[in-house]
Amino acid sequence: MKVAVLGHGHWGRNLVRVFHQLGALGAVCEASEAARKEVAAKYPGVRIESDPAAVFGDASLGAVVIATPAETHSALAQSALESGKHVFVEKPLALRSAEAEKLVILAGARKRVLMVGHLLRYHPAIVKLKELCRAGELGRIEYVYSNRLNLGKVRREENALWSFAPHDVSVLLHLFESMPLQVSTTGGTYLQPNIADVTVSNLQFDNGARAHIFVSWLHPFKEQKLVVVGSKKMAVFDDVAPQNKLMLFDKEIALVDGTFQVKRPEGVAVAIESIEPLQNECRHFLESAASGRAPDTDGAEGLRVLLVLQACQKSLQLNGEPVAVGGLNREILHA
Repeated sequence: MKVAVLGHGHWGRNLVRVFHQLGALGAVCEASEAARKEVAAKYPGVRIESDPAAVFGDASLGAVVIATPAETHSALAQSALESGKHVFVEKPLALRSAEAEKLVILAGARKRVLMVGHLLRYHPAIVKLKELCRAGELGRIEYVYSNRLNLGKVRREENALWSFAPHDVSVLLHLFESMPLQVSTTGGTYLQPNIADVTVSNLQFDNGARAHIFVSWLHPFKEQKLVVVGSKKMAVFDDVAPQNKLMLFDKEIALVDGTFQVKRPEGVAVAIESIEPLQNECRHFLESAASGRAPDTDGAEGLRVLLVLQACQKSLQLNGEPVAVGGLNREILHA
């Protein structure tokens, strides 16, 4: 199956590179003349278009990959699905949950794969971490900390929550295998009006399980760390670490004579597959499109993430007031 990639910007160029490596790149569509010239120089012989309509109308292209600005995702995905294409959309699937739900319903009606680019789900460390959780290695998940921090990548069209947190929300829903009951989010706006540079979101799940997501583009160093605290063991995924990205720790805390005694655990490195997460993600999309099976991050998963983000955004606007995570179509929400 040949795919057309819409967008050759900051992230689109990576998708073009990987689909070309996989032998699946059929066309690149880009409005910028300078970007089109760059594609032509890097990938001689690859078809280049400036209008998405030319891609949608080409029956030889079985799938479309959308890496354009977020506000265009919904409309482009709808046009692609209506033209009979399988669709991969970079996060977020849409800016409003009603639009995302419409896309999920449309993909089902047209029997086409709709996948959202939640890249972290395809990281070998996250894949392995989920395997450990399913095997009961960590016990019951009690708390998860997720930090995604850096200096820079300041956006004007979206705040740090919407820019950084979708990947973390996707992983949390994957690990807990449920939606949070409610969220509360606070943040700070320092560089430009009404766009939060720093946010902290607290998510409350059933049975007392909780998580928090700390994102910022005003941080002196890069940190991408996920800490999972289970009833038996704890796991740490440090994506910035040059090696031993996934570590497992024993949880040795005992109550002796009314006093908690803690034994400092020695971390054990967990072996993970050595492969680029984007390779995993793009290959998964091609396999899903070829087989017709729902991808791991399908449209319904994208909708669930969007509902959590919307609740966090509402809480942020209410200065941290707890907000229940609602749903639209319950069948879609739990698909």
